[in-house]
Amino acid sequence: MTHPQNRLYYAHGKGTGPWGRKSSALLPVAEQAGFTVESIDFTATEDPDERVAMLLEHRPRAAGRLVLVGSSMGGYVMANAANELKADGLFLLAPAIGIPGYPAYPTPTTHHQEIVHGWRDALIPPEAVMTFAQRQRARLHLLDAEHDLNDHLPTLQHLFEDFLRRVRG
Repeated sequence: MTHPQNRLYYAHGKGTGPWGRKSSALLPVAEQAGFTVESIDFTATEDPDERVAMLLEHRPRAAGRLVLVGSSMGGYVMANAANELKADGLFLLAPAIGIPGYPAYPTPTTHHQEIVHGWRDALIPPEAVMTFAQRQRARLHLLDAEHDLNDHLPTLQHLFEDFLRRVRG
C-alpha cells in the first residue's frame, strides 16, 4: 500500500544537474510507487561536504517513509546525511565512496541500503564500492557498465521499483 506522505529526495552528481537522465528515469517510478519526489540542485558547489551541508539545510523530512537517492557525488552526499535525516531507505548509483578527495567511508545505519555500480567504472573503482557494501551489508548490483550507468536505465528502473517496494513494506 502506498502512503501519500512518503518522500524521496534525489542528489545528482558532479557536473550534472537535478534533472539528468537517471533522475528523469527513476523519479517517475517513485511517483508511481506513491512517493512525493524532489531533486535538489547542488550545482552551486562541487565540494562534496558543502553539498552535504546544503542537503541538511534543506531539511528533508517525511511523515511516512523517507528515501534518499544519490548518483556519484550525490551518493556520497546521501550516504553521509542518511543518519541525521533518519532515512528509511538509501539507494546509491555509482557512489563517490572510497576515493581520493572524499573523506573516509560513511557509515549510514539506514535499514534499506542498495547500491548499483558499474564494473567498468573508471572514476570509482568497483572494489571501493564493494568494500563499502560489505561493511554496510548493503544489497549490491554490479552491472557491465561505465560510471554514468545510462546504458542500463531499464535495469535501474526495475531495481529501483523493487527497492521501493521493500522500503514501503
